[in-house]
This record gives sequence, C-alpha cells and structure tokens, in this order.
Amino acid sequence: MASQGKIQNVGVIGYGMSAKVFHIPLIQTTPSFRLAAIVQRKPVEGNSAPADHPSVKHHTTTDTLLSDPTIDIIIVTTPPDSHFSLCTAALKAGKHVFVEKPFVPTSAEATALIETARTAGKLICVYQNRRWDSDFLTFRKLQKDGTLGRIVEFETHFDRYKAVKPETWKGQLEMDNGGGVIYDLGTHLLDQAYVAFGLPVDVTGIFSNQRGEGEGAEPDAFTVLLRYKDGLLVTAKAGIMSIDTAQLRYWVRGTEGSYKKHHLDCQEDQLKAGMKPGDKGFAVEDKEASGTLVRMVGGKPVKEVFENIEPETYGALYRGFAEAVEKGDEGLVPVKAVESRDVLRIIEAARESAKTGKAVKL
Repeated sequence: MASQGKIQNVGVIGYGMSAKVFHIPLIQTTPSFRLAAIVQRKPVEGNSAPADHPSVKHHTTTDTLLSDPTIDIIIVTTPPDSHFSLCTAALKAGKHVFVEKPFVPTSAEATALIETARTAGKLICVYQNRRWDSDFLTFRKLQKDGTLGRIVEFETHFDRYKAVKPETWKGQLEMDNGGGVIYDLGTHLLDQAYVAFGLPVDVTGIFSNQRGEGEGAEPDAFTVLLRYKDGLLVTAKAGIMSIDTAQLRYWVRGTEGSYKKHHLDCQEDQLKAGMKPGDKGFAVEDKEASGTLVRMVGGKPVKEVFENIEPETYGALYRGFAEAVEKGDEGLVPVKAVESRDVLRIIEAARESAKTGKAVKL
C-alpha cells in the first residue's frame, strides 16, 4: 500500500476554491502525502495560505517551489490557460504532476505534456473527480451487472439556475483558453461517458447563450450528442437557466430496464462544509435523493427505489495516484493523461460541430 512507502512531499500551486475545498483536504487524508508547500501570489487578510497553513512553506512564485528538491509532487489548481506552462515546468523540474480539470485547453497541448512526462520519467494525473461520484459508480455497477440490458440511451445532465455570470475563469475565460461551460462542466459529463462507453463514432454539438448576452457571446449552455457503433446515443447537457427543485442528473435506458437519478453528488457540498473522506456520513446522500430503477415484471413496468452503492469517495482518486507514484507505474494512474486527451478530442469535435451544424467523425 502507498502508506507503507516514502512520504511524498506535495506542493500546491494556486489557492482558490479548487485548492481549499478539494485538493488540500484530500492531500491531508492521503496517508503517504504530506502538504509541504503552497504558492499564493498575493495573500490577503481573509484569503491567506500562510495564515491558514502556518506549518508549511509558502511561495509567491512557482519558480521557488519548483526549484525545491524536497518537493516530489506538484498539484496545479490554477485556471486552465496556465495549466500547460505550469505542468511543463513542473515535469521538467523532475516533479510528478496532478492537474485540475480541464487538463489543458487543447488535445495538441495534451499530447505535448504526455511526451514531456515520459521523457522526464514522471507521472501526470488529471483531477476528474466525478468518476468517483457515488451515483455514477452506482450506474456503473448496474451497467457491469447487466441489470439494464443493452444500454440504448444515456443522458447525463449538469443543469442549474445561475443567472449571473461567474467572475472567475469559468465565466470570464474564453473557450480557446479552456474556459466556459464546455470545459468546466463538459469535461465532467463527457469524461463519465468516455469511462462508461469509450470514444464515439461521431459528435454533434449545440451551443447557446441562455443568459441572452447577444450574438457572438460565449456559450453558457450546451447539448452534446455522442453516437456509437451499436446504436447507443449519449446526450450530455448543461444549462444555467434550469429552475427546479430536483435537477435531473442521469436517465439511462436499456433493453431490460431504466435508471433515473436526480440531484448532484453530495461530496462537493460536504467538502465545502469542512467534511473529509473518512468522516462519518461522507459521500452518503439522503435516501430521499436515491435514484429509481424500472424493470418489466409480468409484462408491466415496476419501479423501485435504488440507493447508491457504498461510496468510494474522491479520496480514492488521490489514493490511486499515491500508489502509482510509489510504484512508479504509469498504468496505475487513476485518470491518465491519454484519457483526458480523448475527452478533449470530443470537446473539440463538439465545438467544430456547433460551428458547422454537422456531426463530426472521430
């Protein structure tokens, strides 16, 4: 196990929500990882890494962090337009890299980083944490067990009501630089589809601006259709003008049954509230939020509540990377850079389709 090997010193670049809510708590609950350093360019009162974590080293530039020979792993939590340069520098400095999603803005940059990592003999992992959403793992069990039969349609949604554009990169950075809804939420939805079904035959993308910001405005909503050889159709949707008390998350239809799930996985909200993996109730949602399974019984559709399986939690992603680092085994990396490159190819195809109005073959 990773906990029996060398303690890996981890340096975090960036001190926004990603670092505070996701990465630092997960570092702290990974036995073989030690939070050793943080880069925050301009700490201020109320938002200060040195104040929050006085026992670790603090830097205001990445150069001083990367030149520290005691640092083994770099976690990149900055906006996506900086990922390529920071990951490249970290790998060339002899560090393993764990980078927030979206990996990088383009599949070409992903290819370059894959080659840089192999040349450096270091590992790179992408933080696609929603592979470990409990409801997604529940669907995967239904899929693997054959409960739903041959799956013919898979809908995955990330809808909410968010009438005001975010002031962060998610609302201000253009798609060409890895910003916008397709790179923020689309990476999650399309990554889950990729994990479940692989690369599609072709991709159709429909982008829109639901805030009504005018012609030429960056999209804030999308529908992406993925068509597969066996006839499966995947629909990935995200919108910001969805007023509802129970947002649809998944709707899966198969020849033997269907699975429908509302509500978003609870781990993000729990992390924001200060909980961590290992805490009682972490990743366990209220039973009222459970999905439903419908199967034919005696020639009639019968519905039953289908609770989530035992959660693995986002901690499994960190533990998996810890094991890969300890053993120096690229095959053990839980979210491989080549996989995230494939998801970027799907996104790029969706963007091309949205421009041309035609399906784009992969």
